[in-house]
Amino acid sequence: MECAKFESQEHKKEMMAVQDSMDVLNGKWKIPIISSICFYSKRRFSDILNDVAGISNKMLSKELKELEINKLIRRIVLDTQPVTVQYELTEHGKTLQTIINNLTEWGIQHRKEIVGK
Repeated sequence: MECAKFESQEHKKEMMAVQDSMDVLNGKWKIPIISSICFYSKRRFSDILNDVAGISNKMLSKELKELEINKLIRRIVLDTQPVTVQYELTEHGKTLQTIINNLTEWGIQHRKEIVGK
């Protein structure tokens, strides 16, 4: 009985962890934004905007703020004329690199499976 109870509690913790992850990375844009920054060490707003097809300026700004609140990215304001803003992954954000790489590889294989290319 105790073993089953322990497994049940452990399963609940794992499910909660998955839900926590999904809450932070939810939506259509966060993973592509993180991917854009991940593949380069630092990215400007306009670079991310160009990388993430279909996202608006307003939505990108909102998503970047949420990623910053969740300590996944850092906003860097450079003292240039005009002012340049760059984004980079925090140390915490860098822990997502393996997930991004795995998603990339899976996506390549999935496209081959479905499209045959």
